[in-house]
Amino acid sequence: MQVLSNSVQISHTLLKAALDRAQIVVDATAGNGNDTLFLAQNARRSTIIYAFDIQAQALCHAREKMHEFCKRDDIEVNFIHASHDEVAQYVNGSIDLAVFNLGYLPGGDHAVTTKCETTLNALKIMLEKLRRGGHIAVVVYPGHAEGLKESQLIKDFAASLAKKYFTVGWYQMINHNNNAPALCWIEKVGE
Repeated sequence: MQVLSNSVQISHTLLKAALDRAQIVVDATAGNGNDTLFLAQNARRSTIIYAFDIQAQALCHAREKMHEFCKRDDIEVNFIHASHDEVAQYVNGSIDLAVFNLGYLPGGDHAVTTKCETTLNALKIMLEKLRRGGHIAVVVYPGHAEGLKESQLIKDFAASLAKKYFTVGWYQMINHNNNAPALCWIEKVGE
């Protein structure tokens, strides 16, 4: 059995541990709801999850998935039809954990994809709001043109973060195709 065969699996392994302490969680790209569902199923009691997406269709899929597969009444999940770079308008105070799964909506219009400018802006906002000991997971998909630009931008930006305040890892399957998805994992270690 392969334990860590792709970036999403690595992300989920790290997220599961981080969810033990997380109270305020942001799914910056709700998409079809897979990450929102994972977060909800593994969250501790009283966790508040904010799931963002710019596509109404994506939020509808995510909401349906939650209703079908997660029956918890001890957490709160808020679906927000807005860009992830508008997080400060919807989430007051600090966050403990944020998840980005970039690219386009699987099964949706591939022309509608996350963009470098809004993704970087959202990441900067989340880093400001991130509580010490909090984490951000960003899964990038460099297999398409915008994804390749986003991947390099995220990698360069994350590498520039001061180690006094952040610990950053980049995880990618190096014996898969040249443009295999990658995970950027950020932990806030200082104020």
